[in-house]
Amino acid sequence: MAARRALKAVLVDLNGTLHIEDSAVPGAQEALKRLRSAPLTVRFVTNTTKESKRDLLERLTRLGFDIAEHEIFTSLTAARNLLEQQQVRPLLLVDDKALPDFTGIGTDNPNAVVVGLAPEHFHYEMMNRAFRLILDGAPLIAIHKARYFKKKDGLCLGPGPFVTGLEYATDTKATVVGKPEKTFFLEALRGTGCAPEEAVMIGDDCRDDVGGAQQAGMRGILVRTGKYRPADENKINPAPYLTCENFPEAVEHILKQML
Repeated sequence: MAARRALKAVLVDLNGTLHIEDSAVPGAQEALKRLRSAPLTVRFVTNTTKESKRDLLERLTRLGFDIAEHEIFTSLTAARNLLEQQQVRPLLLVDDKALPDFTGIGTDNPNAVVVGLAPEHFHYEMMNRAFRLILDGAPLIAIHKARYFKKKDGLCLGPGPFVTGLEYATDTKATVVGKPEKTFFLEALRGTGCAPEEAVMIGDDCRDDVGGAQQAGMRGILVRTGKYRPADENKINPAPYLTCENFPEAVEHILKQML
């Protein structure tokens, strides 16, 4: 087996890994500072569709994280890129707070359906409108298909069950743009000068964060915070490169064992 290439980049999930809503994971700010002291490129990757990138950055800044906007790659960005490439007019089933990331995208007389996390839109009338558009040939684009996510009061349904319902009803398959798609991880690395074999992903979602990253050629570190549930590490093959209690422990391993 060929030797593993030297580590050059770290991709970090946000909600569930660095923070949960408006609360930081204990010790995460200091751990991030320590990670930045190493000769590594750090990027932040997220499937969140509950808010725009600008709102997300403001939240992270309030929590004491030193992160620049250009370091964040979101599934909303990936979705916008695809809409521009396909030159379609979407019916946007996303949270109203995420709409600024689609500024300039035409939505009149929609001929595509885009689904993110949008609890206020997941009602019969709107889902039926999406269903009819897809039956008429509109492509179904899933910003991601997460089964669930973590809030302070517990786990909550993600957009995945709603996307799957539309797939079932229309006998079609959605194009998924966020994690765990290989293209998402490769796009996040673009501009860093790093190959997937030179990167590691840290996240709380065994499938979307760790499994997706490892399928793209990276190593994956699963953290037992956020949406993690016992035995999650057994749900993917190959298993995570490593499972840690939290982000600070993952950073400690990287600094001591992977450089």
